[in-house]
Amino acid sequence: METLLLLAEEAPSFTLSGMWAQMGIFAKLVLIVLILQFIITSIMAIERFIVYSRAKKQSISYIMLLRNFLNERKLDESVAAVKQHAASPIAKVVGSGMDEYLQGLEALQEEGPDDVGDFDLVDAVNRQMERTKERETANLKKGLALIATTGSTAPFIGLLGTVVGIINSFQGLAGDGGGGLSSVAGGISEALIATAVGLLVAIPAVMAFNYYNSRVEGFGIDMNDVASEVINFVLKEGRY
Repeated sequence: METLLLLAEEAPSFTLSGMWAQMGIFAKLVLIVLILQFIITSIMAIERFIVYSRAKKQSISYIMLLRNFLNERKLDESVAAVKQHAASPIAKVVGSGMDEYLQGLEALQEEGPDDVGDFDLVDAVNRQMERTKERETANLKKGLALIATTGSTAPFIGLLGTVVGIINSFQGLAGDGGGGLSSVAGGISEALIATAVGLLVAIPAVMAFNYYNSRVEGFGIDMNDVASEVINFVLKEGRY
């Protein structure tokens, strides 16, 4: 009976609090790093979801207005409407192009010492929209590198904690003179927790990165399509 009680007292506790208490410093540091990665990645994922949702909503609204502006040749209004659609990358791309177009028309009409001479207005508009598109694409990709880093490194951080934990368990087994598998079962189970946590952190991060990356690509396609429509409008105007 005393032997059974002694074994029960020495048996590892497989509750979360019990395993945390029995973990070494390195294993605890690994779990803390993984938890911090999960928190930061979750915040970034939520922030990106809000940004993309708002960008999509405002882009649809701006495109609907843009059709009327172009049909009625309300070019100044198309530029002014960008301020009410500041979250839309499409609005910023089109607004920069239309603003460049209007400034180019004024420059071509200047005479005297301020005369800039002939230049390719279509090319100027296209280059301006390309610059804006690159900048907006970079803004849309903010935070995705962090999410991708979490998805790629979390499993290895967890594996590192597992390997170190197993090494410590077998070192303890050798120091005890060999007490059988039961003497290291608790240590191994605690070590494997690091791998499990690493996978739990990495899998949602990889899924979020792939989803958001596809949304950025979708915004890029939309920006190219609308920019092409603006270039077609400028070409049809024939005032350059």
